[in-house]
Amino acid sequence: MEKIVEQALLYDFYGELLTEHQRRIYEDVVLNDYSLSEVAEVLGISRQGVHDNVKRCHKILKDYEEKLHLVAKFESVKHKVNEIHQLTKDCEALDKKELADRVEAISHEILEEL
Repeated sequence: MEKIVEQALLYDFYGELLTEHQRRIYEDVVLNDYSLSEVAEVLGISRQGVHDNVKRCHKILKDYEEKLHLVAKFESVKHKVNEIHQLTKDCEALDKKELADRVEAISHEILEEL
């Protein structure tokens, strides 16, 4: 399941950088869960061609992530926002100064990443 989530996130962030043909094949196989044979038949190409295209697209998407780190930044910010959310839920257990300091520190980390 984690691999599918990774592939979907990479596609969400960088999919528009693929060609229309690459996007169609990648979407059909990875996101829509069509078989290689089904996609090959519809597009009139070989099953191996579909497989190679999916592998190539995944490598392209991973290369973009290695250079730009947008998915990693998104995940980090998401984690920190969840921390802030949890702090606000637990605010009765903390005094106001401690709560303010922790929220300020986390929000500063988020701003640094952006």
